[in-house]
Amino acid sequence: MIEIRRADELGEDARRAAADVLVRGFAEDFAYFSKDPQVLGDAFAHMLLPERFHVALVDGAPAAIASVTVGDQECFAPDRRTFQRRLGPWHGLVSYHIVRSQFLGAHPEARPGLAEIGFVTTAPAFQGCGVATALMEELLRLPYEEFVLRDIKDTNAPALGLYRKLGFEESAARPVRFARWAGFSSYISMTCRPAERRQDADASPDPR
Repeated sequence: MIEIRRADELGEDARRAAADVLVRGFAEDFAYFSKDPQVLGDAFAHMLLPERFHVALVDGAPAAIASVTVGDQECFAPDRRTFQRRLGPWHGLVSYHIVRSQFLGAHPEARPGLAEIGFVTTAPAFQGCGVATALMEELLRLPYEEFVLRDIKDTNAPALGLYRKLGFEESAARPVRFARWAGFSSYISMTCRPAERRQDADASPDPR
């Protein structure tokens, strides 16, 4: 059974559980910080803002997460001292500044009615089980006119395929510097207007 809850409804322990899903789902992207998921979880858990994250639970176990922010809201609040304590004085300082430069910042077209979904990931043990689909479908029922996704790697075919299936369309592509070294060419942004999609579906002729 899949249940979708906001992380702040699940108690303080949910912060660390959500961090564990995050660091395992993005292990390749977070390898600079540490390749040890336990160390990463220790370093990242403090900065997650539970009210911004939604968690998909499978039989009560956190299986997938995603953030939802509106306007100038952030989903992380990193603390330099915590990073330095968990990752070491120098590496922690550099990691803190990377997080601030790469993970923070509102959508450039932020406005009322526009919500950004970010950091969508599924714990490896639950991948391929439909958990991310259930989570995204629930988020698209939130009362916003438009949803945006930013910075999806153009090589991430499973994620792009899921988002297209849910009604997202590509809205921008940002080239990546040193693409050969990075292993992908561009970051893709996508948008979805659920109400328009439902209207189009209602207007379609009955196939019978």
